Amino acid sequence: MKSFKIVTYIFTLSLFVFTSCHKDDSVTNGNGSQVYIPDSFSEYFGNEISRDFLGTVVDKNKLPIEGVTITIGNETVLTDSNGIFILRDADVNQRFGYVKAEKAGYIHGSRSVVPSEGTNKVKIMLLEANVIATINSGSSETVTLNNGSSVSFDGNFIKEDGSTYSGSVDVMVHHLDPANEDMSKQMPGMLYAQNSEGAERMLQTLGMLAVELRGSSGEDLNLAEGSTSEIKMSVDPSLMSIAPATIPLWYFDEAKGYWIEEGEATLQGNMYVGTVSHFSFWNCDIPTEAITLCINTIDEDGIPLANLSVSITSANFGTTYGYTNENGKVCGFVPSDETLELNIYNYDLCGDSPVYIETIGPFSVDTNTSAVVPDNPDIIQENVVGTFNNCNGDAVSQGYVQITYGNQTFIDIVEDGAFEINLLRCTDNNIFSIKAIDYVNLQTTDNINYTFTTPITTLGALSTCNSVSEFVQYTIDDSQGVLLTVDISAYFYVDNPNLPEHSFVMTAFSNIQGECFYTLGLLNNPDFLGTYNHLASDGSDGNNTGFTISSTACLSVSNENNNIIFNLTALGAVGEYIDINFNGLYEDEEGNPHTITGIVHVLRDN
Repeated sequence: MKSFKIVTYIFTLSLFVFTSCHKDDSVTNGNGSQVYIPDSFSEYFGNEISRDFLGTVVDKNKLPIEGVTITIGNETVLTDSNGIFILRDADVNQRFGYVKAEKAGYIHGSRSVVPSEGTNKVKIMLLEANVIATINSGSSETVTLNNGSSVSFDGNFIKEDGSTYSGSVDVMVHHLDPANEDMSKQMPGMLYAQNSEGAERMLQTLGMLAVELRGSSGEDLNLAEGSTSEIKMSVDPSLMSIAPATIPLWYFDEAKGYWIEEGEATLQGNMYVGTVSHFSFWNCDIPTEAITLCINTIDEDGIPLANLSVSITSANFGTTYGYTNENGKVCGFVPSDETLELNIYNYDLCGDSPVYIETIGPFSVDTNTSAVVPDNPDIIQENVVGTFNNCNGDAVSQGYVQITYGNQTFIDIVEDGAFEINLLRCTDNNIFSIKAIDYVNLQTTDNINYTFTTPITTLGALSTCNSVSEFVQYTIDDSQGVLLTVDISAYFYVDNPNLPEHSFVMTAFSNIQGECFYTLGLLNNPDFLGTYNHLASDGSDGNNTGFTISSTACLSVSNENNNIIFNLTALGAVGEYIDINFNGLYEDEEGNPHTITGIVHVLRDN
């Protein structure tokens, strides 16, 4: 997906369904209208529901973190080696779900969302718990970051049980700058808050400060009862023009998963300065009222467009963004009574220009609207479908697939052994790779290269067997797929006197299954990769290049009415992989029509 540098400030944009609540008390907003407030803030969240989650946890270098404890409600799982977690039927609320991520060596991370039907995808970037200073109890000290942000201490600390702590104190501090494009993944929860009157608000942040204190034995510490600390937060130069003289302070409640207003800070030069009585994340934010806006992204035929980046920009309140789900939908908070610019983007690989632009609004009530993305000769819609089995041929029930196209990786859950990923691609690049992971049994396929076969790319059955280094897999019609993993030979000849120039020969046998597979390919001049048609084994089609599947010892494949297409996506050196995927219609030697889909992922032997 396209990456965005946020040069103003960040609003939360998350998928959710808006529901109303019954409220008792009321206050008056700046426009003179009543704002109703419930007795309990949780009444805003709606009824309890169950939802599925697929998430990724990475570090600041965007590398996956394994072994992170993920908690949603009463359910807990660990991330795998790809930093991925899957949690099904988690207990959340209609308008609020809270995902916590914890691992030793990192500051506690989290993400709050408004859960949608289907799979809720979240991404969390954990900050390392690097000790930047060690202070001592009983001494007044100040810890300062390179940008001038600082935290002062009076020397009085307590443990989690409330008892007094004496000794050395490790101080971990992070300043989160809204001008940093990764801030939305690093911050806890989402920019959703309870103000001092108990009303819900969306927040416009001008900066955050994360502070964690640990004792000499690694125990969590905080300020003692009655103690206070002065915090200073640097304001990015791009935000100074909109920074008010005073601004509310908000802290993140790690137990509840949202921000709570407490105190205020004043602007002194380029620093907001305030006093706090405890530590977690502290946030300098301007609260604002908002409406909920849902964008339904479809093509001209009404087909939903998934995995697109959507941005909403207000001249007064900056830019917010999100990604369309499998239904082509994205919803979130936007400022009310503001004219907005809607932009829909494809991928970095396809350039920086949006595929759709529209001025929308102003909106004063919750709104659903559709964006019909026009046909574009340079952008192609693709659906990648397939099945995922274990070594025994049984459907993987808890797994996911990773498709990499350019610099973008799409991750989707496998449902009862089947998967489908919808995306747009550029016309000048039709190569992608896929990897399937059995989340429960911790087994994976290799990363296999493919060529799109527009509009639907059917991959057939992927099999996860960690002991298998190469394989040939094919499925004819709706029959059980054939998987060959032993006795495989693959040769590429540049100048063999017994074969045409640039010939590829591959054989695979299984005495147990009584199956075999043989193919001969006559390739184009370098670089050889690309799409090839069927090559008649008797030369009757007059083609100089292409692939043929044996019609003698192995499969019954006729040269008549043969429309099998072969995509050679990798031709490695000796000991490296050759990847071919093929599919199409053909007739057997008795004239009966069939469909075939297959994968060749073999090591080159010469």
